[in-house]
Amino acid sequence: MDTLISNVTVVTMNERMEVLFGAYLGVTDGKISHISKVPPKEQPATIIDGTGMVAIPGLINCHTHLATASLRSYLDDLGAKEALEQQLQKEARMDSRAAKAAAKLAMAECLRFGITSVSDLYYYPEATAQAADEVGMKANLALSAYRFQDENEPFDFHTDEQCQEVERLIEKWHNHDSGRIKIDAGIWAEYTGNYPLWEGLAACALDKGLGFQLHLGQTQVEAEDCQDRTGLTQAELLSCHNVFSVPATVAGCNCMTETDRKILGKKKVTAVATPLADMKAGRPPMPILDSVKAGMNVALGTGGAIESGNLDLFEVLRAAAGSARTAAGKADALPAPAALMMATVCGARAQGRAGECGMLKEGMDADIALVDFSAPHLLPCHNVLSALVFSAKGGDVAMTMVRGKILYRNGQFPTIDLKEVVEELTTYAIPRLFDEQ
Repeated sequence: MDTLISNVTVVTMNERMEVLFGAYLGVTDGKISHISKVPPKEQPATIIDGTGMVAIPGLINCHTHLATASLRSYLDDLGAKEALEQQLQKEARMDSRAAKAAAKLAMAECLRFGITSVSDLYYYPEATAQAADEVGMKANLALSAYRFQDENEPFDFHTDEQCQEVERLIEKWHNHDSGRIKIDAGIWAEYTGNYPLWEGLAACALDKGLGFQLHLGQTQVEAEDCQDRTGLTQAELLSCHNVFSVPATVAGCNCMTETDRKILGKKKVTAVATPLADMKAGRPPMPILDSVKAGMNVALGTGGAIESGNLDLFEVLRAAAGSARTAAGKADALPAPAALMMATVCGARAQGRAGECGMLKEGMDADIALVDFSAPHLLPCHNVLSALVFSAKGGDVAMTMVRGKILYRNGQFPTIDLKEVVEELTTYAIPRLFDEQ
């Protein structure tokens, strides 16, 4: 046994939602090899004292744009149109080096907050893949492909520049390091492309066994615009062009009809709630309970740091539970265990990782976050699951482990030279984006 966490409270998130007090959690060769209130007979190489700690499955951030960390707080309090114009101007100056530095900073932030896996939809996925490889996180990465040409213009998937990039990514990075890094197909949204691109990406995803990431139904304006242009809702239109023929993860779902939700539920689409990003942008949050009732898998995401301010998924947990309860007018509308499932079990399902993580269970990957419950705001603790949702903060995480390897512990990042990352941001990435050209 490589590592044993002793005398720890274990929130398993397994089928019985077991919580074990005073337990022993053992890790061998990157897998969970022991969970019991009885210590293992085998002597571990390393023992971590878990007294006062709660072990949870590593949290899964199912929607983010890591490289936007370099634009954190820059667009705050601007109107939607002005913010978009400013963002596009800065993104036009970004390159792969700047994107990698920002992505590494964002990954450090994720690990600090107990996040072990991310789904990223953005540009420069090669740079983000390099960062994830070096850091040791799990990641599902998708290029945010777009196409503004007339849909009647000739389109060849294998000669289109962005589609060629997708093919290169798949060849180099898909299932890299035994699946730690996965490549998904992706588009930003319905309004940034057309059907030849959608169908080409969907066919590629089906052939290569990929997922598909996109935004959908974030605002009433885009929903109405699609209906006016095509006579179909966004969900109906994309469904007609095979986007949901593969495991799809859609962020937003704020402004959709009940029929749309049923379409997506029937296709087993994952809806990713991003309540903090929505509230910051003045959008209504996703109706989580309606999405669940329609048969959708519902996971949680932060969006990028540019949208939510930070990547603390504990804050998102609290906001998701609060928004669902407010919408229903009932305090028990979304119980704490259900909210935690969205950040763990449902996230793993969305990423195609249901058999490897999302629970603390023997044989599964040792993706573990240790939360220090000795802080005043976590005492006394009458209900561990409720405290994790409504009292805990990302800053309470004391350790984050991916496949048995410690990637964050007590302020230290063994795989990230944070000083070097900050220097790269301040001397290269930020000047490139903000200095007058």
